[in-house]
Amino acid sequence: MRTPWPGIALLVFYLMVVLKWLPKYMEDRPAYNLRKLIALYNAVQIVCCAYVLYQSLRLGWLSHYSLVCQPLDYGPQADEYAWKVCYAYFLIKLADLFDTVFFVLRKKQNQVSFLHVYHHFGMVAVAWGMVKWLPGGHTSFLVSVNSFVHIIMYMYYLLTVWDDSYKQSLWWKKHVTQIQILQFSILLVHFCVLVVADECRFPRQPAYILIPQNLFMVILFSDFYYRTYIKAGKPIKDK
Repeated sequence: MRTPWPGIALLVFYLMVVLKWLPKYMEDRPAYNLRKLIALYNAVQIVCCAYVLYQSLRLGWLSHYSLVCQPLDYGPQADEYAWKVCYAYFLIKLADLFDTVFFVLRKKQNQVSFLHVYHHFGMVAVAWGMVKWLPGGHTSFLVSVNSFVHIIMYMYYLLTVWDDSYKQSLWWKKHVTQIQILQFSILLVHFCVLVVADECRFPRQPAYILIPQNLFMVILFSDFYYRTYIKAGKPIKDK
């Protein structure tokens, strides 16, 4: 965490792998069957996200943290929160990058969309910055919300691995996307509160980055939702 260069190098490597090198490698090869590996990966993600959610609630948001204005904690549990919540969350965001790798290896390059890659890239950067400068306090609320959402999301993914019928269920897909939109909307409001809160001893600078970031995510996910579940579902009228 001392310098950003290893993280930047990793993210550049990630982009090159999923957008150039791995797709080229897979051009003349059949898709890999990663069913068992992905099932294990999803199960591990559920357990890890549940652990981080539990620790974030136990050490902060269900004990002494305030939703309106939570300064950076320097109490007896501050180091524990930094390690068990913020740093563990950062490691999970690094592991999330395998989502894209699995898409490419299964020859599902259409799912490697701008939204998908931008979201994964951005969350690693945000998590790194949180651990580096503000491992706790107001902005760490995103850890609790995002971990809860990812528990639901990876449970859905695990179900689709074991039963292909879930992949065809628009009910499941639609609500997972709705939960994603709700997540970023909640976080958008949460960071806006930090800007307008009087005499809040938590730095406002992160909010100036995270407000447009979450607004952008709301717009991207809403656009995806409209194109996938509303526009695509409209009947085509005869000329």
